[in-house]
Amino acid sequence: MLLDQFERVQRVEKRKSADDPSLEIKRLRLFPTGTGVDKLILPDDGKPSNSETYRNDLEKLEKYLVWVVQDGAPQRDAYAKAERKRKERFELIEATHQAFRFTLEGKEMRGDRTLLRYSMVPNPAYRPTTRNTILFTKVRGTIWIDEQATELAKVEGSVTEDCTIALFLAKVYKGSHFMQERYEIAPGIWEPTFEQYDFDGRKYMVPFYIHERTFYSDYKRVGAPKEAVEVIRAELSNLPADQPVQ
Repeated sequence: MLLDQFERVQRVEKRKSADDPSLEIKRLRLFPTGTGVDKLILPDDGKPSNSETYRNDLEKLEKYLVWVVQDGAPQRDAYAKAERKRKERFELIEATHQAFRFTLEGKEMRGDRTLLRYSMVPNPAYRPTTRNTILFTKVRGTIWIDEQATELAKVEGSVTEDCTIALFLAKVYKGSHFMQERYEIAPGIWEPTFEQYDFDGRKYMVPFYIHERTFYSDYKRVGAPKEAVEVIRAELSNLPADQPVQ
């Protein structure tokens, strides 16, 4: 996947509840490793960061990238595990084509792009085949498709009734809501720039709350691991040893 060659910055804002005015903010640098994504903690809202800690994280990342390009059984196992996860995600996305009925409602403009707006309602004939697809039967919402690129530009939906997810021994309550916006971050590559989740429920009889917004920015191509390791090496060579990372 081409996204496996792009790094990006993730800013996550979390609340304990929908009405909680206080925010927990975390900024991460997501760096592709070929078998997944390495997460490096970045300074939070301008607060100084320990440059030595960041340097250590970069050095660990460099060592992993050197390791992962080698041709050995452990590396092949790591790639196979990553490929299984990618396949599961792809199959989950493909299942939405049968799980929902989409009806064109109209057109909207987003900047200079035309978006086609479709309603999304559960298909009564659909039968979930995995535990992960059970939620599809209890969600309805709207999707927006970029007319020119025929790519998903935005999706939002709500849980229409309490839903038990056996895999996590959890129940998600009616009214939980999600939304994602996507833009073309490089020619032909559409990826999220914003996500919001407002989920309430319980797990093991204990209430849980997920109220967070995630912003993605600064997408930059770093290439496959053989190229990416040079990006990290160059950064390490230019990183001041006695100054905080900004």
